[in-house]
Amino acid sequence: GTRFVDHGRNMLLALGVLFVAAQVPPQRLLQLAVPLYVVGVALLIVTALPGVGITKKGATRWLNVGMVIQPSEIMKIAMPLMLAWWFQRREGQLRIADFLVAGALLVLPVGLVMKQPDLGTSLLVLAAGLYVIFFAGLSWKLIAPVLVLGALAIGAIVLSADAICADGVQWPLLKEYQRHRVCTLLDPTKDPLGKGFHIIQGMIAIGSGGLTGKGFMQGTQTHLEFIPERTTDFIFAAFAEEFGLAGVLTLLAAFTFLLFRGLWIASEAPTV
Repeated sequence: GTRFVDHGRNMLLALGVLFVAAQVPPQRLLQLAVPLYVVGVALLIVTALPGVGITKKGATRWLNVGMVIQPSEIMKIAMPLMLAWWFQRREGQLRIADFLVAGALLVLPVGLVMKQPDLGTSLLVLAAGLYVIFFAGLSWKLIAPVLVLGALAIGAIVLSADAICADGVQWPLLKEYQRHRVCTLLDPTKDPLGKGFHIIQGMIAIGSGGLTGKGFMQGTQTHLEFIPERTTDFIFAAFAEEFGLAGVLTLLAAFTFLLFRGLWIASEAPTV
């Protein structure tokens, strides 16, 4: 019951923030882009200094500035704002050099976040920046080779999963726990009672929902604690068990509508 109250309060607060943000002219947002980006990068650098950042579970991601904050969260907003500011200044005269500058603006915070290490947040910041660069007009001639190489790399990882996930094999650039996560994703049945347990239980929860689900608050996998973090990390499994395929398709349709509606509004919005 308390979770519903908490989420209801948070949704009302979020609606209030969205309403206030919608009243801010784009020109004002552009004025905030550079200061927000600079502050975000500065906080990431300070977090990385020895003895300054707060370390939990082997990751130094937090900073105490009177209250504990996670500077990488700032970059989720600052990164697309900064790139939008840059491309707006270069509008009508974009050259390859401008995209290289945008790439440098993107790589700096992504590298700092990845070093914490926080691969998940770094990928989110990277994706936010890449979308802005793409919509700014980056040529498909440059995008297509990267997409092809990415697809080939993913295919190679999947096909060679048994070899690269064998005991004793070290992966460059990635931490050991990150390697375990990838290998568990590729085949959770290799450690069904250990690292793969929660993924398997999540799959069981999704499958047991059937077409229409077990009903609201009636999910057995969820409420018997077979899956952890059912309100965050495993929210999709919990939702699928209770509302089934019909509910999942409705949810995906709603997210798709929200995504394309946002893109449509952005495409129609004035730039001056």
